Amino acid sequence: MHRNDVFILAIESSCDDTAAAVLQNDKVLSNVVANQLIHNEYGGVVPELASRAHQLNIVPVIDAALKKANITKEHLSAIAFTQGPGLMGSLLVGSSFAKSMAIALEIPLIAVNHMQAHILAHFIDEPDFDKPTFPFLALTISGGHTQIVKVKDYFDMEIIGETTDDAVGEAFDKSAKILGLPYPGGPLVDKYAQQGNPKAFAFTKPKAPNLDFSFSGLKTAILYFIQKQMAENPKFIEENTADICASIQHTIIEILMDKLKLAVKQTGITQIAIGGGVSANSGIRTTLKEAETKYGWKTYIPKFEYTTDNAAMIGIVGYQKYLIENFETSAVVSKARTTF
Repeated sequence: MHRNDVFILAIESSCDDTAAAVLQNDKVLSNVVANQLIHNEYGGVVPELASRAHQLNIVPVIDAALKKANITKEHLSAIAFTQGPGLMGSLLVGSSFAKSMAIALEIPLIAVNHMQAHILAHFIDEPDFDKPTFPFLALTISGGHTQIVKVKDYFDMEIIGETTDDAVGEAFDKSAKILGLPYPGGPLVDKYAQQGNPKAFAFTKPKAPNLDFSFSGLKTAILYFIQKQMAENPKFIEENTADICASIQHTIIEILMDKLKLAVKQTGITQIAIGGGVSANSGIRTTLKEAETKYGWKTYIPKFEYTTDNAAMIGIVGYQKYLIENFETSAVVSKARTTF
């Protein structure tokens, strides 16, 4: 431990995972996540239940993060928290706790944009993981967002393409629901897809202008396809689950890759980084790595634990903001920001 080291406690509470991490400069000392399994029986996140669970989890999660990092709260240089986007009640639990703790310790408070954190997670110091150099293109894919972002610097980002309706994670989860798979369905689609034929069934790719995405039409096409097939053969899903999932995943990946190829053509940037919960999908990760030899891109895929919602990614943004003294000065944490 060096005298000039920066220790950031990061808190993430944007949706249904309560997370805390401690970073020493750009290295992760601890990254603790408490999942909320209660939502599984409802088939989706219930905001009121999520905020209540955050209230129960936040103290033990932060305590565990500090103990695992082998430091005390007196070592902390600043506290970073997710300011948005996310569920307002969930965000309020994290931001209120962070603000109170920062005031009590008399250390800076740092607000972090959740989607920006998914991108900057690539700058966490991890062995065997390269960091992108500026400028690069970031494909941020999650349950609530699908974006292509031109990243010119740590805090100079431009969204050049985004979904006009459903996010890609939503498309995975809703497709899983149509197939009768339990929530969360996205990872199950990925699991079955690995055993199926990606070209068994063809689905029309929805059209969206320029670099924007659309997934609503795909979801509808899948629904009508399944209804038609089930009317002819009530065991169709049971007999073809792997092939259906592989075909759905293949179509979604093609949509993402078509837009990425267009973004590369328009910007001339061939460095591609992915982030967000859906970047854990094995098919997307494999396809993006293959693009290095197929298209001559340099691709960056984050460590698995930094793909889904986690506090380490909040901490790396906190560290970069700490270096330029970008702190919250207001006594009241402002309304969650949803733009970079």
